Amino acid sequence: VQLVESGGGSVQAGGSLRLSCAASGHTEMRACVGWFRQGPGKEREGVAAIHFGGVNTYYGDSAKGRFTISQDNAKNTIYLQMNSLKPEDTAMYYCVATRPGFTCTGRTAADFDYWGQGTQVTVSS
Repeated sequence: VQLVESGGGSVQAGGSLRLSCAASGHTEMRACVGWFRQGPGKEREGVAAIHFGGVNTYYGDSAKGRFTISQDNAKNTIYLQMNSLKPEDTAMYYCVATRPGFTCTGRTAADFDYWGQGTQVTVSS
């Protein structure tokens, strides 16, 4: 599975961005897909996840109420809509996917075998 992110950039606090992740490869197989991020001097953090082809979504505490993960199965693409952005959201955002057959429940970074190259999000105050 290859994952290619896009949509990052610079925005002022309170603004919005939408990240996209195009998946290719064995995307017909069910897997958990989502987003992690790592800010400067911070640990890697799970942002959101969704079961590819499913409906259940999962969010990290920092994303709840502000970010929305969605997917377009026909395009093999997942999205992360980020609203009400804060300077602390500044980070490199990575699209991730597990191997086929994995659900999203209880997953940590170590469970995701496939990672994109990352897209930078910078939020200024």
